[in-house]
Amino acid sequence: MGQPVRDYLLTLCVAAAVTYLLTGPVRKFAIAIGAMPAIRARDVHREPTPRLGGIAMFGGLCAGLIVASHLFNLGGVFELSNEPRALLSGAALIWLIGVLDDKFEIDALIKLGGQMIAAAVMVIQGLTILWLPIPGVGTVALTPWQGTLLTVALVVITINAVNFVDGLDGLAAGMVCIAAAAFFLYTYRLWYGYGIEAAAPATLFAAILMGMCLGFLPHNMHPARIFMGDSGSMLIGLVLAAGAISVTGQVDPDAMKLFEGSERQATHAMLPVFIPLLLPLTIIAIPAADLVLAIVRRTWNGQSPFAADRGHLHHRLLEIGHSHSRSVLIMYFWSALIAFGAVGYSVHSASMWIVLVVVFLSAVGLVLLLLPRFTPRAPRWANSLVPPRYRRRRRPLPEEDENTGSAEDTASPGSSGSPAHADGSPDDVSGTPAEAPAPVAHGSHLADESDRPPVAVGVSGVNGATAISTRSRFSDRRDAGSAR
Repeated sequence: MGQPVRDYLLTLCVAAAVTYLLTGPVRKFAIAIGAMPAIRARDVHREPTPRLGGIAMFGGLCAGLIVASHLFNLGGVFELSNEPRALLSGAALIWLIGVLDDKFEIDALIKLGGQMIAAAVMVIQGLTILWLPIPGVGTVALTPWQGTLLTVALVVITINAVNFVDGLDGLAAGMVCIAAAAFFLYTYRLWYGYGIEAAAPATLFAAILMGMCLGFLPHNMHPARIFMGDSGSMLIGLVLAAGAISVTGQVDPDAMKLFEGSERQATHAMLPVFIPLLLPLTIIAIPAADLVLAIVRRTWNGQSPFAADRGHLHHRLLEIGHSHSRSVLIMYFWSALIAFGAVGYSVHSASMWIVLVVVFLSAVGLVLLLLPRFTPRAPRWANSLVPPRYRRRRRPLPEEDENTGSAEDTASPGSSGSPAHADGSPDDVSGTPAEAPAPVAHGSHLADESDRPPVAVGVSGVNGATAISTRSRFSDRRDAGSAR
C-alpha cells in the first residue's frame, strides 16, 4: 500500500469544504427555529448568536468518511476494520443529543448519560481498548469489563474537556484542530515508520477531524457568526477520543524492534509504546486542567460540578487584560506547545533539543501571558508636567454627579416636556424663549479655559445648538454664524 498523503489531503479538504458550505444554511436554519439563547451572565458575547453549528460539522464527518471509503489507499481501512462504522454510530448519537440540547437545554445528567451510551455503542462495535502497555510491567490484557470502563471514561473525559473549553469564539475548534494535527503526525509515523497498519483508522479520524474544524473556523472566529454548540463540541470531542482509543494498545514492541542497542536507546524507543496513553492527555491538557479546576472550584463553593460560571481559563485571560482574539491565540500557543512537544519528544532521537525548545517557548508564552500585568503607568508627579488641556480628567464622585444634576435641573426648569423652537432652543415656563448667551469675541479662545463658566443644559449655544451637558474641557473657537 503506497503512502496515501494525497488521499488524506483530499479527505481533509472534502470534510473542510462540506463543513464550510453547510455552515451558512445551518445558521439561517438555527435563526428560523429560534436556536439563539439569550445572553447569560458568563457569556462574553454581547448579541444573541445562533448555535447548531454541529450540524455542519457532522455533515463534514459523513462526507469525509464517504470519500475515504472510495479512495484506493484508504478503502482498505473500511474493509479490514469496523472502527469507522463504530465511530459514525457513536457520533450520530452524540450529535443528536447535542442538537436537542442546543434547542431545548437538556439537563446535564441526561447529557452525561447520553455520552456514556454513545461510548458504549462504539465499544459494542469493536472500538475499544483491549490491552495496555504499562511501564515496568509490559503488555497487560484487559478483561471486557475493564476495557469497556476505560473506554467510556476516556470518551466522557475528552468530550467534557472540549465542551468546557468552548467559551470563546474559535477556541474549541482551533484547539481541537491543533490536537488533531499532532495526533495525525504521530499515527502516520506509526503506520509508515514502524509498519503498523492498525494505526490507519486513527490517522483517518485525525485527518477528517482537522477538516471539520478548519471548515468551521472561518464562521466561528471573533466576532462569531454562529456557535458550534454542544452538537459540535461533543462531536469533535468524541472523534478525538475515538482516534486515541483506536491506536491505544495497537503498538507491538517486538514488531518495532525496540530492544536493540544500548539501554538508553531502548528506553527512548519505548516512548512510542506509552505515548498512546499520554498523547490524549497532553493534547487535552489545557481543557482537562480547566475541567478539573472547574469541578474543584464549584464543589468548594457548594455548587453543582455542572453549574456554569466565569472562572474558566479563558475568562481569566480576559480579566487579566487580554483581548478576545489574543486570549484565543494564547490558548492556541499552549495547546500546540504541549501537543507537538510530546509528539516530537516521542518520535525524534534528539530528545534533549526538543526539551530545550519546549522550555524556551514556555518562557516566551509565560511572558506573553502576564504582559498586561506589567503595563507601565506614569507616576502622579508626572501629571504636573502635562499641559492642563491634555491632562486626564478625574472621574467625578457620586456626590459631585448629584450636585451637577441638581444644578442642571435648576438651570432648565422647563426642559422636561416643553416645546422647542425650530432652532432647537426650548421655551421656559412663561413661554418666553431662553435668553441667548452673549456673542463670543474673536480671539477669546486664547483666554484660560478655567475662567469660562460651563454652558448649562437648555441654553442655546452657537449656531442655534443646544448644550446637553457641561463643556469645560474644550472651548468653542468659532464665531457666531461661522460655517462648519
